[in-house]
Amino acid sequence: MQELVNKQRHFFNSNKTKDINFRIEQLKKLKKLLKENEQRMEEAIYADFSKSAFDNYSTEIALLYLEINDAVKKIKKWSSRKRVSTDLVNLPGRSYIMPEPLGVSLIIGAWNYPYQLSFAPAIAAIAAGNTVVLKPSELPANTSRLMAEIINSNFNPEFFRVVGGGVAETQQLLEQRFDKIFFTGSVPVGRIVYQAAAKHLTPVTLELGGKSPAFILDDKNLNMYVKRLVWAKFVNAGQTCIAPDYILVKRSLKDKFIQQLIAEIKKEQFSIENQNYVQIINEKNMKRLIGYINQDKVVYGGNYDMQTRIIEPTVMDEVSFDDAVMQEEIFGPILPVIPFDSLDEMIAEVKRREKPLSCYVFTQDKKLRNKIMHEVSFGGGCVNDAIMHISNNKLPFGGVGESGIGSYHGEYGFRTFSHYKSILDKPTWFEAGLKYFPHSKAKFNLMKKLLR
Repeated sequence: MQELVNKQRHFFNSNKTKDINFRIEQLKKLKKLLKENEQRMEEAIYADFSKSAFDNYSTEIALLYLEINDAVKKIKKWSSRKRVSTDLVNLPGRSYIMPEPLGVSLIIGAWNYPYQLSFAPAIAAIAAGNTVVLKPSELPANTSRLMAEIINSNFNPEFFRVVGGGVAETQQLLEQRFDKIFFTGSVPVGRIVYQAAAKHLTPVTLELGGKSPAFILDDKNLNMYVKRLVWAKFVNAGQTCIAPDYILVKRSLKDKFIQQLIAEIKKEQFSIENQNYVQIINEKNMKRLIGYINQDKVVYGGNYDMQTRIIEPTVMDEVSFDDAVMQEEIFGPILPVIPFDSLDEMIAEVKRREKPLSCYVFTQDKKLRNKIMHEVSFGGGCVNDAIMHISNNKLPFGGVGESGIGSYHGEYGFRTFSHYKSILDKPTWFEAGLKYFPHSKAKFNLMKKLLR
């Protein structure tokens, strides 16, 4: 690991990655390799947890193509120095800001969207001019092996290398000194990564999770609310960091909402055979999720099969904040419904907990929408939709507090892997004597007049 990092640092110091054309070539090469291996990527992810070709393309591969296309088109603009005004004290002079790559970057991907959450930050790192050590999650073993094969067979390891293995290999990587660490995963592991980075004062971006609420405040277009919510919750069998984790619904709307919710789930016919559902990633997570299901509160679903690692879409009614399902991020196809009478009380309940990665508000009432957007802190979200904010790379994607540090996507990813140097450029034909010795009362008074 140390040798790999040292070689990447040597390559970075050669200034090859600072060449914009080099970065563009590498991004185009990556896109070409992804296109050539689409079918193999589909087969690998299906072998890991039965994700269909449709869902693999729509929720993973297509987003990577969008990121690459955007970077290739705009990288020269993002990389150009930006003029800013110069203050009176430094006239005559020019001031500007120069983006520069941070250096050798470590990217640790997540298992739930293994291609997207590994390659998207790598695309941002390459666009910004960094070298990349990528450590995919070992849980989807087939996708991890395929990513290593694709990258390691086609890229110079001194520039871009995929490292396989599990916890031991990740720990060895974290012992090295990187110039940037980007981690996607759970809060407990995020703390470990943050502590390891602190030893070397390495800047980090942490894309974590949290319990993301969805508020249902009216029924003026309930059919559409529910349609969007059901897809957002059960795509990838709920194994999505920004999935609606629980529903907060006005008590007067609850029965109608649940009735519509169940009807929509039945209509969607989630199953592996219908290519719109996936397995739970492993037995450990199966057991964790099963422990959240309170059959006394289940109004739909609740069945599961340990052998096939399938939990059917499950709705629980009259859930309280004290229930087991409300103690941790669910990360699975279980949807708790919490009715409320007072919106202010529900907002206070959300604010008493850690800041969520996302928040969703379903209402036609702008006053109520703005109230929640103003009062609740969260990473990002939607009004009258869910999880789709991730698809707009003009929006920064990231958390706040325990749901994450930093953001990426589009230009925000470029910024995440860049340092912005501040430059003051002054001519030598003139220099005011105000700051120089000898000091005088006249200079002092002039300085006070100019710098009030």
